Amino acid sequence: MGSVRWAFPCAAWAPRRDEWLLAARLVQPEEKDRVRQFVFARDAKAAMAGRLLIRKLTAEQLWIPWNEINLQRTSKGKPFLVNDILGIHPNFNFNVSHQGDYAVLAAEPELQVGIDIMKTNLPGSGSVPDFFRIMKRQFTEAEWRVIKSMNNEWIQLDMFYRHWALKESFIKAIGIGIGFNLQRIEFNASPLQLEVGKVYKETKMLLDGDKEEGWTFEETRLDDLHHVAVALGKPEVFVQKDSNVFSKDLTQPQFQVLTFDDLVAAGVPMAPEDPAYWDNFCSKQECPARQSTHSR
Repeated sequence: MGSVRWAFPCAAWAPRRDEWLLAARLVQPEEKDRVRQFVFARDAKAAMAGRLLIRKLTAEQLWIPWNEINLQRTSKGKPFLVNDILGIHPNFNFNVSHQGDYAVLAAEPELQVGIDIMKTNLPGSGSVPDFFRIMKRQFTEAEWRVIKSMNNEWIQLDMFYRHWALKESFIKAIGIGIGFNLQRIEFNASPLQLEVGKVYKETKMLLDGDKEEGWTFEETRLDDLHHVAVALGKPEVFVQKDSNVFSKDLTQPQFQVLTFDDLVAAGVPMAPEDPAYWDNFCSKQECPARQSTHSR
């Protein structure tokens, strides 16, 4: 098993009846019910895709039969695998994220991993400077200097969301979540411009003002609007800051964009078909009307 990087374009997915009903049969009942409760189709599709990504990973990479996979959530809502794999893959880690038009997954056989995706959007209300003032405490002064040094407000927003994805990827990798002071971490983003489809790992992180050499950050643009950050560290790195640094000769896996058929290729249905589930999905509006005009 090697590194895995998958992306599924859930916003562009307009599921047929047979696809949506099949997807519902391929997830655990509690997850099916969780998806049902989303108000908007956009969010239901993203959540469903996230669960299918994890099951595909587990079935194809860990060789656990699809219908025997047991996924649960931590008290903070993070998915984890209940099946006992410690004897075979003691350091196996995976993480998923969905925002904007994609659901993404990163998995590693030996490293801590956190992934975050952000879509560059105009603020929901108010101006860009007003938005930045509201978010001021989320970044350090040095990070704000880089963000505001960009040529225009759109590129500044793009750099803002790039930094946000980097911070979230680290927080998700260490599993602390709410309560972590984001000003403790500072990113020196490099290079300043990223080409679509290329994987970069030049960006460095400072933790409490010190260079944190034990972490690598992969950055990828899936397209002109979506930035993905993957945080990679040894399991003991955050606890023991002086631990040995892992090799910098990491492979740089490209994101593989999956189709729905790819997503369910290893699927084994776990429940009978539920026609009412399709009716429920069809009753949902795609997204809040006000958000449809926010993309550039």
